[in-house]
Amino acid sequence: MVYFHPFFRKEIWCYMAQATAKTTTTPSMEELLAQTSYNLIVPKKGESVTGRVTTKGKKHLLVDIGAKTEGVVADREFSIASDFIADLKEGDQIEAIVVSAETDRGQIMLSLKQAAMDSRWGFFEEALEEGRVLQAKGIEVNKGGLVVYVDGMRGFVPSSQFGKKYMGKLRTLKGETVEVKAIEVDREKNRLIFSERHVSEADAIAQREQALDSVEVGGVYSGVVSGVMPFGLFVTVEIPVGPKNTPDTSYGNVEGLIHISEISWEKVNDPKDYHTVGNRTQVKVLGIDDNTGKLNLSLKQLSDDPWKEIDKSYPIGTTFTGKVTRMESFGVFVNVEPGVDGLVHSSKLTGSESFRRGDDITVTVENVDPNQRRMSLSPVTTQVPVGYK
Repeated sequence: MVYFHPFFRKEIWCYMAQATAKTTTTPSMEELLAQTSYNLIVPKKGESVTGRVTTKGKKHLLVDIGAKTEGVVADREFSIASDFIADLKEGDQIEAIVVSAETDRGQIMLSLKQAAMDSRWGFFEEALEEGRVLQAKGIEVNKGGLVVYVDGMRGFVPSSQFGKKYMGKLRTLKGETVEVKAIEVDREKNRLIFSERHVSEADAIAQREQALDSVEVGGVYSGVVSGVMPFGLFVTVEIPVGPKNTPDTSYGNVEGLIHISEISWEKVNDPKDYHTVGNRTQVKVLGIDDNTGKLNLSLKQLSDDPWKEIDKSYPIGTTFTGKVTRMESFGVFVNVEPGVDGLVHSSKLTGSESFRRGDDITVTVENVDPNQRRMSLSPVTTQVPVGYK
């Protein structure tokens, strides 16, 4: 037995009654359809259809999709989209996917899974735009952060997006609920990234953003060394926000890096020889990393480049005593002044000479090239030549 849509069934019976009154021949279904103004849709499995909710039950949903019978969302498909269905009311226009064109009961089975998914993505896109606070339940901890469920969707909170109170305590959050904000919503890549610190440290982050807008490239600021690594020093830089040099002046903290090459004009072997965590220092801002929002900093550029006018301080022919800084197969480097080393080439040394780092050596300037940062030296003979009288 086939179950017809109420509207369609009513029109068919009207036309059948009219046709029977005029003729003894019963009209065919095709003839009846041709006489009605109803545009009958013949759905196919897998296609998308648009319809109007006609009945909303506790375990099923009826949708008028313009076919001979109403579409039905029931059983597993009803459970999958239950959250989405909860917000629907009779008369609402929705999109559905045809799961079965016609069951043995003559029903057209529909799925709202895609519509529910689109609705959820729309929810998170709005939450991102509005900066809305959401509830996230921790379900799994890995080395990168915390996997969470937020409003029925699986997302991720990176370790870097937790505030200080959760640092080193992520494993305690499995099964717990924390407040987060969406910071990346990409339905094409199926990526949902959240931040806890954008909730717990919202004021500090807002002040940091304000501080970043106030940073002047080339400006000199005060900061505190927050990390010492083989490649450089991390510094928390204090940027004035609002009126400067007044009792109302506030500061935003922005992280920055002094690369090992920017610590000193001298050759730096280990950054820890210059600073330790907690040291306060002045730094010069060289630039801002657009991707990370971190500052590129320098210590050495707080003073002039010692090579700049070295040729004036040490013209050719100048003799002085310096200390050996390092030995190479091609010669010996001698410190002229902080940040400037000259080279005594091995061809100017006799085989009997032996040097160690820190030894004093008297040399004469043979050539100076400030642009190439090179100075050629020759040793001054201090030993009495053999046969001298």
